[in-house]
Amino acid sequence: MRKFIPFLKKPAFVPVIRLQGQIGQGGKALNDANLGPVIERAFRRGKPAAVALVINSPGGSPAQSSLIAARIRRLSEEKQIPVHAFVEDVAASGGYWLATAADDIWLDASSIVGSIGVIMAGFGLSDLIARHGIERRVHTAGRSKSFADPFRRETEEDIARIRALLTPLHETFIAHVKARRGPRLDQSADLFNADIWLGARAVELGLADGLAHLTPKLRQLYGDKVRLVPMGPKRGFLSRFGLGIGEAALSTAEERLMFARYGL
Repeated sequence: MRKFIPFLKKPAFVPVIRLQGQIGQGGKALNDANLGPVIERAFRRGKPAAVALVINSPGGSPAQSSLIAARIRRLSEEKQIPVHAFVEDVAASGGYWLATAADDIWLDASSIVGSIGVIMAGFGLSDLIARHGIERRVHTAGRSKSFADPFRRETEEDIARIRALLTPLHETFIAHVKARRGPRLDQSADLFNADIWLGARAVELGLADGLAHLTPKLRQLYGDKVRLVPMGPKRGFLSRFGLGIGEAALSTAEERLMFARYGL
């Protein structure tokens, strides 16, 4: 009946977006293509009091982290709607990049945050194939085309090129965190060497604003009758019939390896 009585004040509502898993392309990974429609609906559905992000991510693609965070910031500023982030197990690397898209960040005492760094990993198999009498034959047009080939020895030039790629990415990440957290950061601490911290210590360092959980914190901010509205992607036609299971299984395995880095 309430909606038919215009002079009765409606309780505040807050769309809740879950950002769970690794950030990247394909499978169940978090990326701007999959999350864009969800984020747009959250900010454009009626007049929300705020938007909440529930984050549990070990990181992943820097570009996708930036795209998702930028979309959240653009809509928050355009609609003048505050954003609150709540970290569950982990918001590390790209996961922390997503958290900083919020106006404030709330942790559990056991949450892991940080890892403000960039990594590029691989394997070197040149000795292995040589021992088995395997000859590697590669022909390129352009001397950098076989850059980082795992079947040949890494050179000093290769290392220099990798560092030339990673350093600007790291600097971009640092600039983003400083822009979003600003004076809240502990200026005397080395926060950008890819270390990770637990809840209370992360709050002391200014990487988060306090220890709090989603429902009680939003009730404190917007009243006991605030409605929390879960927002999620619509299921694709094929997924309704269990198709695409192979791709999802590979994505899940990769995601578990990333979470394992944080003991999860």
